[in-house]
Amino acid sequence: MTTQYEHELKTALAAVQQAMTVCRAVQSTITPGVLEKKDRSPVTIADFASQSIICRALEAALPSDAVIGEEDATALRTAENADFLKRVVDELQAVEIEASNETVCSWIDRGNANQYSDRFWTLDPIDGTKGFLRGGQYAISLALIVEGRIDVAILGCPNLPTQAGGATPGSLFHAVRGGGSFVQSEGDNADVLPVRVSGTSDTTAAKLCESVESGHSAHGRSAQVAERLGIAASPVRLDSQAKYATVARGEADIYLRLPTRVNYVERIWDHAGGVLLVEEAGGQVSDVTGKPLEWTHGAGLDANSGVVVTNGRLHSTVLEALAAT
Repeated sequence: MTTQYEHELKTALAAVQQAMTVCRAVQSTITPGVLEKKDRSPVTIADFASQSIICRALEAALPSDAVIGEEDATALRTAENADFLKRVVDELQAVEIEASNETVCSWIDRGNANQYSDRFWTLDPIDGTKGFLRGGQYAISLALIVEGRIDVAILGCPNLPTQAGGATPGSLFHAVRGGGSFVQSEGDNADVLPVRVSGTSDTTAAKLCESVESGHSAHGRSAQVAERLGIAASPVRLDSQAKYATVARGEADIYLRLPTRVNYVERIWDHAGGVLLVEEAGGQVSDVTGKPLEWTHGAGLDANSGVVVTNGRLHSTVLEALAAT
């Protein structure tokens, strides 16, 4: 499909796919011993490598575009982290990216923008760090925001099959505003399949998903909402923006990200990729009051509280249940 963002989409898909390859390679090195020591170095290496790969690609193809990313290279530039930086460089060289210590740091720092502009990308190089460490779900999220609106979104989910119930992991979801949502497996000639939300309109038959970590979303309030809606099934809990993908393709009908403390501000990179994917699949996204998410406040969703994601048909009913709790 030809769109006005064809160049941007092609560039972003290739970059995210390359980052997925590196992240999968790093995740494969995690052993029980690493987990016992609570060693977070694998996810940190993958985080930096992923951001450098994607910012490198955007710099080459779209040099005028700003990037609001999660990481910066300040710590990597210190002498005590020289070995750590070398490991990041080695991961890039393993996928045939020629890089020095300085070029890697400069690519990472391409993601250092923090102010709103009329056109910018927002990037989470690894969303779901604990999922990454435990061998579960994580995602690489990249979205282009133009004049306060998400126009292009890519969500790479290395451990999520392309089809519900599938056995082969590795999904690359993408959407362009007005063009629908799609998923494909990794590879240049992969089949591209349309993605649609469920047709569920009966709340008692709805499937709810939420974060694994209770620190990320108020599980107690989610349970109250589920009870009020008559949802008997236990919530499906998974890490990262993979939850957006499960709603977009109809595996779940509702995803709640409810504030765990007063005045908590969500970060745009934790949501932008998934939001457009769900919307273009026919779903709806708002904050807990029903207000649209605002992408014009820099790195934070400063004007919003929490996030509610549904298949659209259930949205008003879910908001009513939230208000009642």
